[in-house]
Amino acid sequence: MPGHICILTSVHRAFDTRIFHKQAKTLSEAGYGVTLIAQHGKNECVDGINIIALPVPSTRLSRIMGNFRVFILALKQNAIVYHFHDLELVPVGILLKIFKGAKIIYDVHEDAPKDILAKEYIPVGLRGVASRTIAIVETACFPFLDAVIAASEDITWHLPKNRKVIIVGNFASLKMMSATPRNSIPVDENQAVTLIYVGGISEDRGIRQMVDALMLLKPRANLILVGSFENPGLEKEIRAIVGPEIDFVGQIDFSRVPDYLAKAQIGLVLFHPDPNSVTSAYRNNKIFEYMAAGIPVVASNFPIWKEIVEGNGCGLTVDPIDPAAIANAIQYISSHPAVAEKMRVNGTTLVREKYNWETESKKLLSLYEKLLPAAV
Repeated sequence: MPGHICILTSVHRAFDTRIFHKQAKTLSEAGYGVTLIAQHGKNECVDGINIIALPVPSTRLSRIMGNFRVFILALKQNAIVYHFHDLELVPVGILLKIFKGAKIIYDVHEDAPKDILAKEYIPVGLRGVASRTIAIVETACFPFLDAVIAASEDITWHLPKNRKVIIVGNFASLKMMSATPRNSIPVDENQAVTLIYVGGISEDRGIRQMVDALMLLKPRANLILVGSFENPGLEKEIRAIVGPEIDFVGQIDFSRVPDYLAKAQIGLVLFHPDPNSVTSAYRNNKIFEYMAAGIPVVASNFPIWKEIVEGNGCGLTVDPIDPAAIANAIQYISSHPAVAEKMRVNGTTLVREKYNWETESKKLLSLYEKLLPAAV
């Protein structure tokens, strides 16, 4: 066995796509012993990965206080590498390095300094200060880390540029591509087109605009929502204003996502223009999952998003705040089957040749191979 790895997250659920289905499985399949400490209902072993359950926090304060519990649980693991996925766990990682003499890896999913600028629970006047503070903290902790894994290049802007930082993209797996049957735009103009959105559902991810666009297209479109609402009140409100044209699937296991992608002809990813989302295209796995499934994409018209989606002929980009623009893009794709077919082919080709997890996983394994000789 190459060694025992402990993956830590206090923010994400145990079966998070990037953490569990991509990284943990890749490491386990490579022969590493993998323990995952994450939010889950019970301790169990799944696909060879030992999950140690954390309770789902009821408040932000309880989540932060729960970091002490993460540290105690991690301290009990005889790991040679501690791989953590949240900014708030940086102090935990450093303590584990001190107490256990292990290597520590900080996995950065988002641009935290920019992300904090859109947090409504922070007073507007304090967001700039909070953003600068986070950037300083991440930079100050850098010397203590053995490696930093970033989901895309754009979130490393404030970190030192050296070999300690590697980019491991959050792209779709080729296994998903092979598991999803081909999707085609209905030839009959009277047949409704099926749209899909996969992921966390919230206002800043465009749920209101998706619903408004759907109402403009009704009855020529329906929508599959795969994921959970971040705000129960918002879910209740949305359910009250729509009918059977929306299928509320809820949270499902990652292995079932291809089953729903196979039912759709167009994928939606319409994040609002907050500072973190504008540059997030290369770490937004939804875009690449849609492409892998052969589904044309209608996405936000941020420059980098437009470069990927329209630049590669995989879909259209629109103003994510404008339901009419969203509806027009959907209508255009759904009324031009030949164009949609070309988008489908372009998307699957792009994922197969460039943007896939199988390619990125080699970077992850290479990092571990470089770190472990000195850690054993």
